[in-house]
Amino acid sequence: MSRLRPVLAWAALGVLLAAGVAQSATALRETDPISPPDAKTAQQMFADAPDGVDPIVTGPVSAAFKQRQKAANCDTAVWPNVPATCYPD
Repeated sequence: MSRLRPVLAWAALGVLLAAGVAQSATALRETDPISPPDAKTAQQMFADAPDGVDPIVTGPVSAAFKQRQKAANCDTAVWPNVPATCYPD
């Protein structure tokens, strides 16, 4: 039995570590690092467009804006869950 104690201790530590990693991963997925919490949603920004506003920009934009759109997954966003970062300033 004394030989099993270290094995059981390491196994318990592994389970606790895995639970902590899973909890951290869930917390990271729930937060949106792109838009601040007080930012307006696209639905609030375009309240006069009940059917939505397409976030595709047809004019010239900066490379930083294109990168911001790509990071926010604007090409797959569906109204009303379109991040405000998908629209130019």
